[in-house]
Amino acid sequence: MMSTHAPLTFTLPAPDIAPWRAGNTGTEGVWKFDSGQPGRDVMISALVHGNELCGAWALKGLLEAGVRPQRGTLTLAFCNLEAFDRFDPQNHDASRFIDQDMNRQWLDERMDAGDSRERRRAAALRPFIERAAWLLDIHSMHERAAPLLLTGVQPRNLQLAKAMGAPEHIVVDAGHKDGVRMRDYGRFGLADADAGDSRSLLVECGFHGDVGSRDVAYDQCVRFLEAAGTLDAADTARLLPGWRQPDAPRQWALEVTGPVVAKSERFRFTEPFSGLEVIAKAGTVIGDNDGEAVATPYDDCVLVMPSTRQARAGVTVVRYAQRRRME
Repeated sequence: MMSTHAPLTFTLPAPDIAPWRAGNTGTEGVWKFDSGQPGRDVMISALVHGNELCGAWALKGLLEAGVRPQRGTLTLAFCNLEAFDRFDPQNHDASRFIDQDMNRQWLDERMDAGDSRERRRAAALRPFIERAAWLLDIHSMHERAAPLLLTGVQPRNLQLAKAMGAPEHIVVDAGHKDGVRMRDYGRFGLADADAGDSRSLLVECGFHGDVGSRDVAYDQCVRFLEAAGTLDAADTARLLPGWRQPDAPRQWALEVTGPVVAKSERFRFTEPFSGLEVIAKAGTVIGDNDGEAVATPYDDCVLVMPSTRQARAGVTVVRYAQRRRME
């Protein structure tokens, strides 16, 4: 069994967001701009995890470029600032969160409890999430891997991912057992018939420390703002030159069928999987979960975001998915 992690070096520096930290809403780190014209309430969030720098670079770039919505409103939120303040590229996992993973706290009873810094911060951000009609939540990954766009299980979000044209791999998943993500909170988690015009996407831009993750974040912001009608393509090209990357040559929907949850920090994979491996045969052993063999449940099983860097009891270390080409 593989028992050690390959060293990963940060080539993406932490952005200086000091000039943008105060926000303009009375809530630290949150900016909101109103076009005065009819349109959607659109939100882009970053730093839900304090070591995920690419989204902070993207929000900083939007603010420095003076981006303002042509229609509707645009909210930009630097989320877990206290965790980001602790960022150290030599020990970046330590700044993922302080008390609890912020992206598992999006239940009203958890936020109302206010018994951790992440829950209190989520409660402060909640009014902005509740008002947003479209949400793009920018993240990055523990391992070097191709970017993923996570839609949840609602068809409306899969349609938006297809319309955006990138990245290549779209994950259709029901979230995590240990808590609700921001992108699934409130009406974002409702079925299409009950959700109105709402849309929410979570993008995993690549490894936390790769410069390429910033390029993915830039590209996703442009595509999202255009799809939402917040800006026209001519405006993004003028204000954000070089941000849009080529369309994906094709897109695949990865329909998650279930997670592998670690029993302890001793979980090990049989190989240094990086994600999107297609395991041809059902029953192929891919790991050891405290003495229990972990085997693929069906043929052509795709491994989604395998990583043991955060392994401990109750943490998902990989998810199984079935792949189909999006037409």
